[in-house]
Amino acid sequence: MVFSSTIFIFAFLPITLLGYYVIRKELRNIFLLIMSLLFYAWGEPKFVFIMILSIVINYCMGRFIDNVKNSTILLRRIILILALGANLGILFYFKYYNFFVSNLNSLTGIDISLKHIVLPIGISFFTFQGMSYILDIYMGKVQVQKKLLNVALYISLFPQLVAGPIVRYSDINKQIDERSVNVHKFAEGVKRFIIGLGKKVIIANSFAAVADRAFSTPSGDLSVAFAWIGAIAYAIQIYFDFSGYSDMAIGLGKMLGFDFLENFNYPYISKTVTEFWRRWHISLSSWFRDYVYIPLGGNRTGNVYVNLFTVFFLTGLWHGASWNFVIWGLWHGVFLIVERLGKNRGINLKLPVGIKWLYTMLIVVIGWVLFRASNFDAAVSYIGSMLGMHENMMVDNLSRLVIEENWLLFLCAVLASFSIISKLKKTLTHTLIIKFGYIITPILYIGLFILSISYTVTSTYNPFIYFNF
Repeated sequence: MVFSSTIFIFAFLPITLLGYYVIRKELRNIFLLIMSLLFYAWGEPKFVFIMILSIVINYCMGRFIDNVKNSTILLRRIILILALGANLGILFYFKYYNFFVSNLNSLTGIDISLKHIVLPIGISFFTFQGMSYILDIYMGKVQVQKKLLNVALYISLFPQLVAGPIVRYSDINKQIDERSVNVHKFAEGVKRFIIGLGKKVIIANSFAAVADRAFSTPSGDLSVAFAWIGAIAYAIQIYFDFSGYSDMAIGLGKMLGFDFLENFNYPYISKTVTEFWRRWHISLSSWFRDYVYIPLGGNRTGNVYVNLFTVFFLTGLWHGASWNFVIWGLWHGVFLIVERLGKNRGINLKLPVGIKWLYTMLIVVIGWVLFRASNFDAAVSYIGSMLGMHENMMVDNLSRLVIEENWLLFLCAVLASFSIISKLKKTLTHTLIIKFGYIITPILYIGLFILSISYTVTSTYNPFIYFNF
């Protein structure tokens, strides 16, 4: 089940909200847990048992770590390693087993047979949430949760279950026990959900068709212009797809009384790759910062460049069991290291802001080609088309047609990718309220909702990209 499906919008969500606000407050967590498990089990019921196993493991290991908190550091570390090993073991089997075996076969010449393993949706997200709970208990950042129900709700809560953001237990532990919602907060949640829905079904889905056509065309048949259009279309698609999902998750959380942290902050306005990663998928980058980069030594001890390289190797691997994801992570890691080297050596190039932005977007867009292509060879060939290395023509009729048909969407996507659109929205909303009263804002959101539903009904593409990770 996806947030942008009609069954979620017109059946699951109304039933959940109605039941949540009708029953007594002390029963709401139980009700939310039941609905969250139902939400996850909707597509593949058997995988709900994998998530339940993860819940039980993290609950029990959290209790064990708490019970030995006054014991020797060796014992505490052994239990921590067992807890992390159990989490990573489940993730490895379902996500990386075949990748590991196929590479082992290639390197050694042996022939270990691959298994038919279906990847449970969102396993990377709920596994990382479970590990953050364990690590925070170990580091003394949070008190152990003694109620299995609360741990289960934290890991399985449906708004952020299958595609993030990665919610830390320390951010919502108090909200699980006690939260409140009023009309204003609920309305903010509804508006945020509608904005996310519009991002997903109007912008992301529309550009998915352009990107899919470009990346499915043989590189030799691509014009330079259409290769760039396809790469930019995918950059737009993945941003509005994922940020749209995060908006919907945050909106749903508000409707239920939860406050989730932001996951995106206009990443396409960045002037460095370092800044890009402060703005893109914030919950993942901060997770790796706090649980990998800093424990490795961060900026203070060890080799900071090795630490950065390790983090971005793992960031790429987290996204998928394929070398092109790893290379995508290392691609970003290399430029982060270069930028850090320049900063540490006092190199400060006085370049115009526009040049800095162009440099960053060039790195990001080429990176998305590595991310989107079916394999590394396909990515290299596609980048060759972007650079005109296949003797392909500069511009073709298809490029002109795509621009003519989608120029308005391109314009909307570009404007929505920059913080200026947020400032314009606030100014426009304030002006409209002064002139027409508070009735105009609901009309605008209702109009966006109706338009989004019309796109949902007619669209042939709907799954979220990050469901795969």
